Amino acid sequence: MFEGLGNIANIGNLMKQAQEMGGKVQQLTEDLKLKRVVGSAGAGLVEVEANGLGEVLAVRIDPTLFEKQDRELLEDLLPAAFNSAKQKAQELHAEQMQSLTGGLNIPGLSEAMGSLGEK
Repeated sequence: MFEGLGNIANIGNLMKQAQEMGGKVQQLTEDLKLKRVVGSAGAGLVEVEANGLGEVLAVRIDPTLFEKQDRELLEDLLPAAFNSAKQKAQELHAEQMQSLTGGLNIPGLSEAMGSLGEK
């Protein structure tokens, strides 16, 4: 009658592990906020600095772009630099997740962690 109840003890253990993982994910999110990546375009004419969550912190534009008054070039370089910073932040995020999970691919964990930074 109570044969399946042996697994109830495992539920408590799983809950504890889930709480520990949640704490580690929160700490990782805080760590990623402090890390910096720089995306650039036009051989460094435009640079975008972001944190490990992909939040843009600074944009640097070489003054020669203003001197040339090349609006089209600037409009092309800005998105490229933003995308470069975003890509580097995603790579940093993936590396940190790999270290957190010991290389295990846990479905949905990256998405869950990514949503923590969107508060």
